[in-house]
Order: sequence, then structure tokens, then C-alpha cells
Amino acid sequence: MDLDLVFLGTAGSTPTAQRSASATLFRRGGDRLLIDCAEGTQRQLLRSDVGLAELPEIYLTHLHADHYLGLPGMLKTFALRGRDVPLTIYGPSGLRDLVSALRRVFGRLTYPLDLVELEVGETLERDGYSIRTFGVEHRVTALGYAFVEEARPGRFDLDAAAALGVPDGPTRGALQRGEAVMLADGTVVEPEQVLGETRAGRRVALTGDTGPAASVVEAVTGFDVLVHDATFCADERDRARETGHSTAGEAALVGREAGVGLLALTHISSRYGGRDVEEEARALFPSTVVPRDFDTIEVPFPERGEPRLVHRGARVPRSRAESPA
Repeated sequence: MDLDLVFLGTAGSTPTAQRSASATLFRRGGDRLLIDCAEGTQRQLLRSDVGLAELPEIYLTHLHADHYLGLPGMLKTFALRGRDVPLTIYGPSGLRDLVSALRRVFGRLTYPLDLVELEVGETLERDGYSIRTFGVEHRVTALGYAFVEEARPGRFDLDAAAALGVPDGPTRGALQRGEAVMLADGTVVEPEQVLGETRAGRRVALTGDTGPAASVVEAVTGFDVLVHDATFCADERDRARETGHSTAGEAALVGREAGVGLLALTHISSRYGGRDVEEEARALFPSTVVPRDFDTIEVPFPERGEPRLVHRGARVPRSRAESPA
């Protein structure tokens, strides 16, 4: 099953000509979950290979305007299209008050809208994976989100199955799902007789805005991918402290201490280019990338390779993106 992250907005508090403000899409199989929804997010979706799909869930890391200003327009657009599929928005405490205030902007909706306020340490179960909240360090109440797949059964040993007399077909399928089976002669075969060691699922986390925090290290140790705030470089360390953000070097130290497979730095201030941020971070943690808008990070199963950054992996061809309505 494919799993990737689509970077729709990688800028800091204000968009630039090259970077839109914060928005990232988590894709796993047919699931499409949006994390943060800055100004212009629906436009970014339309310019990507995702399109403005009827997203079932949106997750806000915190309630600063550069992370939610795209919500009113998107909610209104869904209504104008006659959407009737329910939408759930998750976020920290204060979410209900925020959306209540925004209702005068987006007006009446054609679909059910559910608002769920989360605390640090909560877990939401999904089909084959869970979404866990963890603590970050920002100026307001804020959450990080970890997407954690369930462990998978080990590889099926065809030779062992044949030696035990397990026939092809549904019987082998049941064993692969972890179920014991009875053969025609009454022999019971247990899954561990034909399956290798359990294989780990994939794990991806996004911090949203944060200063360097031990809580982040604890939550994401050993993860495949960590998307971390890197608003500033070392020359603005004091400013980072004042505003509850991280420098590129500080984010790199978090990634190194947590032992993540790949560190992706976002929320880049307009005063820097991606190369400045990348060079500072890679001096401390070489497995670092600085995605641009419409880049993707593909996350294969561990036995199939390492996570990798795909430049413009979600951008549609210019001819299609600019075709007349």
C-alpha cells in the first residue's frame, strides 16, 4: 500500500512567490488527510495531482492564522459544489470557538461538520493505522501528529507451507492473516509455523510549529519520517526562542537524537532560501531534506527501501494546470 506526504505549503508565517503557507497532505492507500489549511490551500490542491477531493478529515496543529486561514474558503467551496459527505476537523482546545467565529464567513453548509478538540496523548484508530497526538513547544496550545501503521505479519514461507501440506488458496490466506487453520486430515497449522518475524509498519510524524522539544524526541524515536519546523537559521536563534520556533540546526539535532530515517524541514521564513536551511541542518544530520511546494516524500515499507524526496512529485503538467475552465 502506497504512503506518502504531499507538501502543499512550506512557507513560514507569510507566503512567498515560491512557497505557500502551511499545509501538508497525508496519503495512504485511498485515505487523504490534510494537516493544516493555510490561506490558498484549496488552490494548491487544485494545482496538484490531488485535486480538491472531498477530504474526510482535516487536522490543525494549532490555531494561528497562518495554519487555518484557508478553511473558510475551502468549506464554502465544498458547500457550493453540493457536498453531502461529512467532514471532521480535529485540533487543539479552542477549535470550536474558532470555527463558530468563522461561520459568518463561510455560512450555511450542505454537509455535516464535526469538530473534535484533542489533547496531548490521544489516539485515533483508523483502518490499519492510528493517529497519535504529541506535545510540542509553541507560544499557544499546539499538537504534533504521528501516523503509525500496525505491525504486519512476517513473510509467508512457501516451502514450509508445502511441507506441512497447506494447499494453495484461502487456507494460505487465512494463515497470512494470522489465523490458525485445520487441514483436511485434521492437522492444525498455526501461523507461526509458516510466517517469518512480524514486520514493522511505517511511522510518520509532523510537529507543526515548535521549538526544539524533548517531547518530540520521545514521541518520534525511530520513525521513518519527521516533518519539523525550521523557521530560522542559527543567525536568528534569539528570534526563534521569542516566537516558539526552531532553527534548522536545532531541528537537525532533534532528528539525530530521535534517530529518524529522514528529516524534512518546513515552515521556512521568507528571509532564507532552502539551500541555507539545508546546509545548516545537514552539517548536523545528513539525512535532511527541505521540501518545496508540490514535492512529495514517498515512504515505502522498510524492506523495500528508504523514504525519499520526489521533487515536484505532486505537480500536474503546466499545460493541464493552466488549461481554461
